[in-house]
Amino acid sequence: MKVLLLYPEFPDTFWSFKHALKFIDKKAGAPPLGLLTIASMLPHGWEKRLVDVNIQPLTDDDLAWADWVMISAMIVQRDSTHQLVKRVKQAGKTLIAGGPLFLSEHEDFPEVDHFVLNEGEVTLPQFLMDASRGEARRIYTTDEYPDIQQTPPPLWELVNLKQYATVSIQFSRGCPFNCDFCNITAMLGHRPRTKTARQLITELDNLYALGWRDPVFIVDDNFIGNKKVLKEEVLPALIEWRKGKTGLPFNTEVSINLSDDPELMRMMVEAGFNEVFVGIETPNEESLAECKKNQNRNRNLIESVHRIQRAGMEVQGGFIVGFDSDNETIFKRQAEFIMEAGITTAMVGLLQAPPGTRLYDRMKQEGRLLNEMTGDNGDGSTNIVPKLDIKILQDGYRSLVRYLYTPKAYYQRARIFLEKVQPPKVQIHLDWTYVRAMFRSIRTLGIRGVERAEYWKLFLWALFRKPRVFPQAITLAIYGYHFRVLSEQV
Repeated sequence: MKVLLLYPEFPDTFWSFKHALKFIDKKAGAPPLGLLTIASMLPHGWEKRLVDVNIQPLTDDDLAWADWVMISAMIVQRDSTHQLVKRVKQAGKTLIAGGPLFLSEHEDFPEVDHFVLNEGEVTLPQFLMDASRGEARRIYTTDEYPDIQQTPPPLWELVNLKQYATVSIQFSRGCPFNCDFCNITAMLGHRPRTKTARQLITELDNLYALGWRDPVFIVDDNFIGNKKVLKEEVLPALIEWRKGKTGLPFNTEVSINLSDDPELMRMMVEAGFNEVFVGIETPNEESLAECKKNQNRNRNLIESVHRIQRAGMEVQGGFIVGFDSDNETIFKRQAEFIMEAGITTAMVGLLQAPPGTRLYDRMKQEGRLLNEMTGDNGDGSTNIVPKLDIKILQDGYRSLVRYLYTPKAYYQRARIFLEKVQPPKVQIHLDWTYVRAMFRSIRTLGIRGVERAEYWKLFLWALFRKPRVFPQAITLAIYGYHFRVLSEQV
């Protein structure tokens, strides 16, 4: 069999970093980890080819070559997916689909021949067995959570890594918390399932052998969901692995209770983590109670953020406005919180209700569901009827985002963070790509940009006062350009 693995285009979103990628000559953020892992589960001897349309166009020759086409997508890739599905079927190819978009919306894709849904470790072998007998069903689904210690490493050789800014690997699935707007637990469960430390090291060895030295995003739903395994097995193995190596700084997703564990933070920094994304959501205690974000309640959230920063990690934050408990003061409160906390990368969105969540069920019961959600947390859209007047909500949201990414506000937060953070432990791998990025930032931001005064203040402060964070300062400046362009489009 010849299998074409197909990945749809991402629109211009908060996390696409499209306006920042051009500084480093990259075409996309990260390769499609799900498809590369599925590829490794297909039978040995089958030919496999991956087309990520964020990197290269899908050609007629690609389609003519393939016996099967397998496509995976997230909700935010919906529009591109519809276009690709139509093209694949016009070519007369058998189309197999999986991933979060199809899990919630497979009924909207009648052209697809087979859906392999939920976790592929369970449903893909069932499909392959039936297909080998000519008895493949249209939909394969399961409520079983597989043992990911049996999951093979992704087939990195299918992609041109030079086209990407980062790569993703996975250590665990599932989250122990119960936030009512999050569909992670509906898809992957509450009990964190982990790979072994040996698996993780093997995947990193594979990347290192291929010459990868850039950031690695560990895409766990909550990396610290199983602290015992982290402290006793995984982090000691990563600390040992890092000895004598350059590059490969790690970032991941964690809950705010990381700040309560100094030993865990110390070990993560020693292992090479320099960024963590935290779902902070809101400084409004009533809204945190409303959405069952109990791990964030009854604590000084700003001090929690500062503890993580002082340990040596940047905190990237997720924020939401539009909870039922929010009133007209929420926009000012969010702005003040984000500024004081020094969170440069602050993703702010309106509350959305993904299918499969308790929030979705509640909104449906109350007759407050609107159209389908876009999957873009930063486009100012919502699929629910809010309690707060919609015009007040949308106007307040636009004002909040535009303020946060004005040069003065953004660079002020960058300075707050860089003053607190410990210099990274990772030995940076510098090549001409990043030297060019610095000079491009000087030209685009320091000479031509509206932020040039703020840019030079941060540039000179970092260079002469805290030179070990200078690369971070340049990176943050480039990120800020991307965020500002997006905020002006909101």
